[in-house]
Amino acid sequence: MNFDTAPGTRGGWQPGAGGPIGRWWAKRAMNRIRRTGKMMGLNGLVLTTVGRKSGAERAAPLGWFPGKDGSWLIVAAANGGARNPAWYYNIAARPDKVWIDTAGRTVAVIAEQLHGTERDEAWREIAAAAPRFAKYQQKTDRELPIIRLKCSK
Repeated sequence: MNFDTAPGTRGGWQPGAGGPIGRWWAKRAMNRIRRTGKMMGLNGLVLTTVGRKSGAERAAPLGWFPGKDGSWLIVAAANGGARNPAWYYNIAARPDKVWIDTAGRTVAVIAEQLHGTERDEAWREIAAAAPRFAKYQQKTDRELPIIRLKCSK
């Protein structure tokens, strides 16, 4: 499990949970995902990680894509920003302390970053299914990490 994607030098504006508007939007999105399993036209999940510095649980609403093995694939896109999202570093520090919630179901998962051919194949499928993700990649010079989440049991 090698989480090794370095930040880039350019990218789009990165949304964050900071500030009252960001917290309001994230809370609303997470409530909707927990009820319906959808977010902004995508399959959605609430990713819960343990903060690498704080040790506190952190939740983030994300879109997901089906993996070939029944797993969930998520992209550390951060709107094509120059930096990886905070949850990426939390997973890197504690890949065995990750949970997802979707449509009323909570699942403990193990996270691993895809590399090489496996990543390239997954990226083609993701970009075809959600062209906005291809646009995120065009905004930045970092390779957007793709993370596979598999049931830990």
